[in-house]
This record gives sequence, structure tokens and C-alpha cells, in this order.
Amino acid sequence: MGRLGPLEIALLIGLALLLFGAGRIADIGKGIGEGIRNFKKGIRDDEEEAKQLPSKTDAKEEDTHKPA
Repeated sequence: MGRLGPLEIALLIGLALLLFGAGRIADIGKGIGEGIRNFKKGIRDDEEEAKQLPSKTDAKEEDTHKPA
């Protein structure tokens, strides 16, 4: 199977326009963009949360300093 050239890409875009219509394709693109944005925000929030939580080694050190 060869690579897609400009003519094949144009045909695929034309076929998509015929099947879905310009408005529906714009809605699909908007939905995909919002999904990616929310995914990145969720990853960023998880990383910030992980930085705020004490690590496992910190918790073990705290346990060793407690009186028996």
C-alpha cells in the first residue's frame, strides 16, 4: 500500500463533505478539540495533585519517627 498523495487526500475530504456536510464536520472537529483540551487539563491536574501528595518514602520515614 502506497502513501497518500494530494489527490487522494482531496478525494477523501470531498467524500467526507458529501457524507457528513460542512456543518457536521465542523461540529466533529470542535468536539475533538474540546476532548483533547479536557484530556490535557486532566493530565495537568493529576500531575499537580501528585506533587502535593507525600511520596511513599516520606510516609515510611514519618512512621519510623513515631514512638512505640
